[in-house]
Amino acid sequence: MPTTQHSAAAERHMQAAHAHEAAAASHNQNDHLAAHEQSKLAQERSREAHEHTAELARQHLEQIVAAHQESK
Repeated sequence: MPTTQHSAAAERHMQAAHAHEAAAASHNQNDHLAAHEQSKLAQERSREAHEHTAELARQHLEQIVAAHQESK
């Protein structure tokens, strides 16, 4: 897989982590509305990261299966 695809997945994971940290900071400042919005953003970024990573894994598995079938 090209590095850019892995970089895109890593970036989504980092965005999710940042949103989680921001939500925690807002919660500690008793800004529960902001914390809730940031938690929703964190969840969305985490979902995107998971879906992107799963797609990369699926593509990689397809390549392995194809290479195995060609070697027969």
